Amino acid sequence: MNYLLLTCVLISSLSFMGYSISYFTSSHMKTEFDRFKLKKFGLFVIILEILGAFGLLAGLLFKPILLISSGGLALLMLLGLITRIKSKDSFLVSSPAIFYMILNSYIYYLGSNQ
Repeated sequence: MNYLLLTCVLISSLSFMGYSISYFTSSHMKTEFDRFKLKKFGLFVIILEILGAFGLLAGLLFKPILLISSGGLALLMLLGLITRIKSKDSFLVSSPAIFYMILNSYIYYLGSNQ
Protein backbone atom coordinates (compact mmCIF):
# COMPACT_ATOMS: atom_id res chain seq x y z
CA MET A 1 0.00 0.00 0.00
CA ASN A 2 1.20 3.47 -0.88
CA TYR A 3 1.18 5.29 2.49
CA LEU A 4 1.44 8.71 0.88
CA LEU A 5 -1.73 8.02 -1.10
CA LEU A 6 -3.46 6.66 2.00
CA THR A 7 -2.52 9.74 4.02
CA CYS A 8 -3.72 12.13 1.32
CA VAL A 9 -6.99 10.23 0.91
CA LEU A 10 -7.65 10.25 4.67
CA ILE A 11 -6.93 13.99 4.96
CA SER A 12 -9.19 14.85 2.03
CA SER A 13 -11.97 12.41 2.86
CA LEU A 14 -12.21 13.35 6.54
CA SER A 15 -12.07 17.06 5.69
CA PHE A 16 -14.90 16.81 3.17
CA MET A 17 -16.97 14.73 5.59
CA GLY A 18 -16.47 17.34 8.32
CA TYR A 19 -17.29 20.19 5.95
CA SER A 20 -20.43 18.37 4.82
CA ILE A 21 -21.60 17.77 8.38
CA SER A 22 -21.09 21.44 9.19
CA TYR A 23 -23.53 22.35 6.40
CA PHE A 24 -26.27 20.69 8.46
CA THR A 25 -25.10 21.91 11.86
CA SER A 26 -23.98 25.48 11.16
CA SER A 27 -26.02 28.33 9.70
CA HIS A 28 -22.76 29.90 8.46
CA MET A 29 -22.42 27.31 5.71
CA LYS A 30 -25.85 28.06 4.28
CA THR A 31 -25.25 31.83 4.42
CA GLU A 32 -22.04 31.34 2.43
CA PHE A 33 -23.99 29.68 -0.39
CA ASP A 34 -26.48 32.53 -0.19
CA ARG A 35 -23.65 35.10 -0.34
CA PHE A 36 -22.37 33.45 -3.52
CA LYS A 37 -25.93 33.48 -4.92
CA LEU A 38 -25.78 29.68 -5.05
CA LYS A 39 -28.31 28.89 -2.32
CA LYS A 40 -30.31 26.54 -4.57
CA PHE A 41 -27.15 24.51 -5.27
CA GLY A 42 -26.00 24.20 -1.65
CA LEU A 43 -27.47 20.79 -0.89
CA PHE A 44 -26.38 19.45 -4.30
CA VAL A 45 -22.78 20.56 -3.69
CA ILE A 46 -22.80 18.99 -0.23
CA ILE A 47 -24.12 15.70 -1.64
CA LEU A 48 -21.31 15.74 -4.22
CA GLU A 49 -18.78 16.34 -1.45
CA ILE A 50 -20.17 13.46 0.63
CA LEU A 51 -20.08 11.13 -2.39
CA GLY A 52 -16.54 12.29 -3.14
CA ALA A 53 -15.39 11.71 0.44
CA PHE A 54 -16.76 8.18 0.57
CA GLY A 55 -15.59 7.57 -2.98
CA LEU A 56 -12.02 8.37 -1.99
CA LEU A 57 -12.18 5.71 0.73
CA ALA A 58 -13.80 3.14 -1.58
CA GLY A 59 -11.22 4.11 -4.18
CA LEU A 60 -8.48 2.68 -2.00
CA LEU A 61 -9.91 -0.69 -3.02
CA PHE A 62 -11.20 0.18 -6.53
CA LYS A 63 -8.92 2.51 -8.47
CA PRO A 64 -11.56 3.76 -10.95
CA ILE A 65 -13.64 5.07 -8.05
CA LEU A 66 -10.55 6.81 -6.64
CA LEU A 67 -9.92 8.56 -9.95
CA ILE A 68 -13.55 9.63 -10.39
CA SER A 69 -13.81 10.87 -6.79
CA SER A 70 -10.50 12.72 -6.66
CA GLY A 71 -11.04 14.23 -10.10
CA GLY A 72 -14.56 15.28 -9.18
CA LEU A 73 -13.48 16.88 -5.91
CA ALA A 74 -10.61 18.69 -7.65
CA LEU A 75 -13.07 20.04 -10.22
CA LEU A 76 -15.51 21.03 -7.48
CA MET A 77 -12.75 22.94 -5.69
CA LEU A 78 -11.73 24.64 -8.95
CA LEU A 79 -15.32 25.84 -9.33
CA GLY A 80 -15.30 26.91 -5.67
CA LEU A 81 -12.11 28.88 -6.27
CA ILE A 82 -13.62 30.59 -9.32
CA THR A 83 -16.67 31.48 -7.23
CA ARG A 84 -14.46 32.98 -4.52
CA ILE A 85 -12.46 34.97 -7.08
CA LYS A 86 -15.69 36.35 -8.58
CA SER A 87 -16.82 37.30 -5.05
CA LYS A 88 -13.48 39.08 -4.54
CA ASP A 89 -12.60 36.96 -1.51
CA SER A 90 -9.04 37.30 -0.21
CA PHE A 91 -6.32 34.77 -0.92
CA LEU A 92 -6.45 33.64 2.70
CA VAL A 93 -10.19 32.94 2.52
CA SER A 94 -9.72 31.18 -0.84
CA SER A 95 -6.73 29.10 0.26
CA PRO A 96 -8.70 26.03 1.44
CA ALA A 97 -10.23 25.66 -2.04
CA ILE A 98 -6.75 25.95 -3.56
CA PHE A 99 -5.31 23.42 -1.10
CA TYR A 100 -8.04 20.82 -1.64
CA MET A 101 -7.96 21.31 -5.41
CA ILE A 102 -4.22 20.60 -5.40
CA LEU A 103 -4.54 17.74 -2.88
CA ASN A 104 -7.23 15.96 -4.90
CA SER A 105 -5.34 16.54 -8.14
CA TYR A 106 -2.34 14.92 -6.47
CA ILE A 107 -4.47 11.98 -5.30
CA TYR A 108 -5.64 11.59 -8.90
CA TYR A 109 -2.03 11.67 -10.07
CA LEU A 110 -0.90 9.12 -7.50
CA GLY A 111 -3.86 6.87 -8.24
CA SER A 112 -3.33 6.97 -11.99
CA ASN A 113 0.35 6.03 -11.62
CA GLN A 114 -0.13 2.92 -9.49
